[in-house]
Amino acid sequence: MFFLNFLFLVGLVMGLVVVSSNPSPFFAALGLVMVASMGCAILVGYGGTFLSLILFLIYLGGMLVVFAYSAALAAEPYPEGLGSPEVLVHAVLYFLGVFVGGMYLLEGWYEVSWVPVDDMSEFSGSRADTWGVGLVYSSGGGMLGITVGALLLTLVVVLHVVRGLSRGAVRAV
Repeated sequence: MFFLNFLFLVGLVMGLVVVSSNPSPFFAALGLVMVASMGCAILVGYGGTFLSLILFLIYLGGMLVVFAYSAALAAEPYPEGLGSPEVLVHAVLYFLGVFVGGMYLLEGWYEVSWVPVDDMSEFSGSRADTWGVGLVYSSGGGMLGITVGALLLTLVVVLHVVRGLSRGAVRAV
């Protein structure tokens, strides 16, 4: 199980490097799907099945819409791929930064921190990942409303930017 979670963490870092080093939104969307799926697999490995399902649906549902709009704006006939020299140099630099940061912070990590969340409560009748759902709607209701408003404003702005050739704000042609 430890090896499988290690592979998911490596896939997560690789997806983050793909998203951050690629100037083309087509390949960045592929990296985003990889990051979301690897992150959700890590959560499932540690007992957060409900949380990973909600994260996967909301994150991919919301963020891929934004990536689709940005891909429509940056419609390149020949986008730079993952193997182009400029993208490869950025990816190597990002991997090197992750490696150096990992070596610098290596002393603070111990094996006891890799414990599933359900092993912390001994005689609980419910799953640990569903405890936070009630708190989101009770204590975090105001922040949830602000977040919904910000996402609605973002959607309106993106729709205004890409609404047509003659009236769009950021059209090249």
